[in-house]
Amino acid sequence: MARLADYFIVVGYDHDKTAGPAEGLGKIIQRFPQKDWEDTPFPQGIELFCQPGGWQLSKERKQPTFFVVVLTDIDSERHYCSCLTFYEAEINLQGTKETEGEEESGLIAPAEVFAPKSLVLVSRLDYPEIFRACLGLIYTVYVDSLNVSLEALIANLCSCLVPASGGSQKLFSLGAGDRQLIQTPLHDSLPVTGTSVALLFQQLGIQNVLSLFCAVLTENKVLFHSASFQRLSDACRALESLMFPLKYSYPYIPILPAQLLEVLSSPTPFIIGVHSVFRNDIHELLDVIIADLDGGTIKIPECIHLSQLPEPLLHQTQMALSLVLHPDLETADYAFPPPRTALSHTKMLDKEVRAIFLRLFAQLFQGYRSCLQLIRIHAEPVIHFHKVTVKQLKSTKWLEFIQ
Repeated sequence: MARLADYFIVVGYDHDKTAGPAEGLGKIIQRFPQKDWEDTPFPQGIELFCQPGGWQLSKERKQPTFFVVVLTDIDSERHYCSCLTFYEAEINLQGTKETEGEEESGLIAPAEVFAPKSLVLVSRLDYPEIFRACLGLIYTVYVDSLNVSLEALIANLCSCLVPASGGSQKLFSLGAGDRQLIQTPLHDSLPVTGTSVALLFQQLGIQNVLSLFCAVLTENKVLFHSASFQRLSDACRALESLMFPLKYSYPYIPILPAQLLEVLSSPTPFIIGVHSVFRNDIHELLDVIIADLDGGTIKIPECIHLSQLPEPLLHQTQMALSLVLHPDLETADYAFPPPRTALSHTKMLDKEVRAIFLRLFAQLFQGYRSCLQLIRIHAEPVIHFHKVTVKQLKSTKWLEFIQ
């Protein structure tokens, strides 16, 4: 069993410190529990990730927003930080002069401004929709001043234990007349994508996603940008999940704060997302493949030679994806086409696309076991990969792509 939530954090605007003339800083107002868990350290720098574009006051009340930030600790363990941000009215003591009479008398009327405040849930489990519902309930109780103890809601949330995997269902309540249902994955190593993979293909198209897929397999740098933070999280999750059963071991930062943009100059491969407001800064990068989620385009620098999937796998994969994403393609030329069937639900479409990539890996690595050599001269057997056998089994194009 694992804790559903490790920490609940309230992060607000820091009126005592500033990062610049027009930009403020955030500070932790409250956290629960007060002491760190021995098996899960408290995430450092969470204030930066709550407001990736910077902490700024607003002249108008903005709509609440929700997105998920992924932090990786020193042990390569991921922590999913679900952030619900809303704006609260505050009084700006500097104020503004409203009327001529006030100007003559020297009186300054206080102006109303709105400061951002973030409710954050930190968990080692990736359940974005559950955390969205829980944070939404806590926000509603707080804003509407409902007769429900906020402390009890948070305590119930942080004390809830769920199976890490196994496919079972867990029903729980925060104590506000709600019912929350968690469907655990069958295996903890199997990515849970929801609809993110299908949405990525809708945003970028088949050829662009295949290019990004080849880019991460061949250890290139991939950078997404969008005006939506949640789109960035979904796109990074989708691209990484397409690599299953392989595991991505390089920097993975779906939402990169403005203060950490220098990370993009790192020499190592990465999958990173940034807000589109920084598009002018990222276009100066020479060795990074940039994907515009809102415009549906990708930019591959001239200095990068991107290897594509070997034939006939490339053509087979493109056709399989086309038939799944555009099911009417097969009957488009029929003189008497059959009645149109209902389109697949987005979640089912997501699974169908992932199944295509799983079959692709099965074909790519077909026969790899015959290339493994077991050496028993040591105390423990050692498995050695026999490269000569690979060259005998696979084509030249396959070897060029893998290498």
